[in-house]
Amino acid sequence: MNAAGAWLVELRRLVLLSVVALGVGGLLGLPWLVLALVLLALLARWLYQLQRLLSWLADTSVEPPEAPAIWGVIYDRLYQLQRAGQERQAQLQSRLDYLQGSLSSMHDGAIMVNGTGAIEWSNTAAERLLGLRYPADRGQALLNLVRLPEFHRYFLAAAFDNPLQVALKGEHVQYLQFAVTAFGGGDRLVFVRDVTKEAKLEQMRRDFVGNVSHELRTPLTVIKGYLETILANAGQLEPRFRRPLEQMQQQAARMETLLKDLLWLSRIESVRTQPRREQVNIGALLEELKDELQTSHPGRQLALQLETADKVAGDYRELHSAVSNLVLNAFKYSQDDTIVTVRWRREGQHLLLSVQDRGMGIDAVHLPRLTERFYRVDDSRSSATGGTGLGLAIVKHVAAAHRAELHIESTLGVGSVFTLVFPG
Repeated sequence: MNAAGAWLVELRRLVLLSVVALGVGGLLGLPWLVLALVLLALLARWLYQLQRLLSWLADTSVEPPEAPAIWGVIYDRLYQLQRAGQERQAQLQSRLDYLQGSLSSMHDGAIMVNGTGAIEWSNTAAERLLGLRYPADRGQALLNLVRLPEFHRYFLAAAFDNPLQVALKGEHVQYLQFAVTAFGGGDRLVFVRDVTKEAKLEQMRRDFVGNVSHELRTPLTVIKGYLETILANAGQLEPRFRRPLEQMQQQAARMETLLKDLLWLSRIESVRTQPRREQVNIGALLEELKDELQTSHPGRQLALQLETADKVAGDYRELHSAVSNLVLNAFKYSQDDTIVTVRWRREGQHLLLSVQDRGMGIDAVHLPRLTERFYRVDDSRSSATGGTGLGLAIVKHVAAAHRAELHIESTLGVGSVFTLVFPG
């Protein structure tokens, strides 16, 4: 019987009992008293069924009691809902067990944290890497157990676009990388992995590049000095030797520039994790850069648009290097009679420094790789302009060290805009 049918049966029974009670009461001369007694008996029956229902709800592991009419329908519906709920719960538990089993088998640490920052679950790798213990640490605040100031700032800032790498000092330095993903209603999944091997390899690469670059400077200086001395007396040379010596001098100068860029890039990478506390006046930096370029590139036009007086927390030399690289690139890849515009402005919560040229532009296929070391859009063009292929790599590393991003927009035949976006 469905709910509507059961309800009609119960209603009919109530009406029928009321009519019979009034009829019998009329014969006895007490119609309302008889009706009241009948309704009271019906109420007692309903109270009895309610008591049975409450008793069953207290222990739903047993079968629901048998009951006639509408009460039987109520028991059946509640039992069906209970079974459906148990099936859904079993499915969810199965999926949760599968997820936790998968995360438990990971070599990387995984921690589930609720909206208040308390630990809900962690795997065995988290115990190995961070000393967490599950389930003993369940409900404890993650930041109280992981005492790393860098991680505290990273977690509270809630800016999880890029992972965080932390060095743990001790007998042997260990490097951990944290990545956080938000899900649900403010819950977070924290992944932590040991990147000590990768960090040491990267440090070895930087040391190798820095050491080799430094060691090459001395012989290169000797070679360049001899070439300059010889070419200073070019009139005494045979004509057939002059051109090769001039080419050697050009390549030596180019190699010297390359070594300077490599050493500067190594220096930026080595101090990347250090905090930048100096307040750099970008407007004054751009004015100084303009004066320098008027001397080194007297035929080029550089326009400044200073729309804000805001400063940036950072390193003056690094920022000067990044902006000068962008401007010099704009000079190299645009006609001498065109203007290069540098604009410093605020947009909402960000500070933007953009360098715009009106040059040949760059095909969109090259944009994702422009900041790679030694990547060249056109080898012949780069050789002609004397570029080392490290300028934009330096810009990218300076931007990362200052929590900024480099955005590149370019249209073939129109020009390019390189923008450094700083947090305001």
